[in-house]
Amino acid sequence: MTINPGWPVTIALVTLLLVAVGANLAFRHGLARQSFVAGLRAAAQLTLAAAIITAVVGSIWLSVVALLGMFTMAVITTCRRLDSPGAWPWATAAMAAGVVPVLTILLLSRTIPFTGIALIPVVGIILGNTMTVHTLVGRRAFAALREERGQYEAGLSLGLLPDQAIDEIIARRVPEGLVPSIDQVKTSGVVTLPGAFIGVMLGGGSAVQAATAQVLVLFAIMATQSVTAGVEARLIRARRTLPRDLREALVS
Repeated sequence: MTINPGWPVTIALVTLLLVAVGANLAFRHGLARQSFVAGLRAAAQLTLAAAIITAVVGSIWLSVVALLGMFTMAVITTCRRLDSPGAWPWATAAMAAGVVPVLTILLLSRTIPFTGIALIPVVGIILGNTMTVHTLVGRRAFAALREERGQYEAGLSLGLLPDQAIDEIIARRVPEGLVPSIDQVKTSGVVTLPGAFIGVMLGGGSAVQAATAQVLVLFAIMATQSVTAGVEARLIRARRTLPRDLREALVS
């Protein structure tokens, strides 16, 4: 089964986007404009991505360059969402700490071949989820630190070191960033049929092949997110990735 560009797809896309915008207006979510812009950006970016992938997928080295570009954009995006653009070296370290070991396991085990056509989709999925958990952990930890600054100062007054006082606040927030991923794994095949499963099926693969590919991707996502969340939490405790307001507020 394939879905080819054409008028039927165009009509479906426009209609779905109008439904999303209309629902936001009707229910007063306040996100109508953002939904519209997000839809246009997604269409443009995916079209560009398709063109780039088509051009580089035949060369492993060009594919690696494309993946490095994707990684760079993921770092820039998560730093922007955390309002901490200067923390990009630390965001790079946290995300690489999760992605590199997982990718090494996949390649050394020969689970996926060292080819562009295999690496780009698999690494793209893993990288997107790694970026998401990095953002979730940061946003929830930073929100907690802003809301519970008094607890931080109380911890210091009791003799705690700054990293210990921060840990008292964020320790229960970090796991929250991992919950969506774990729930996705727990409900796969029962509530949801995730992207890799659908992709293999649409590509003509068997249900067993689709299930194998999806389980592999889910396990890879869990592994990289768990490592990235842990490293990011350590960097927050060390006050390496804090936004400007928290860097000034959380002084020893």
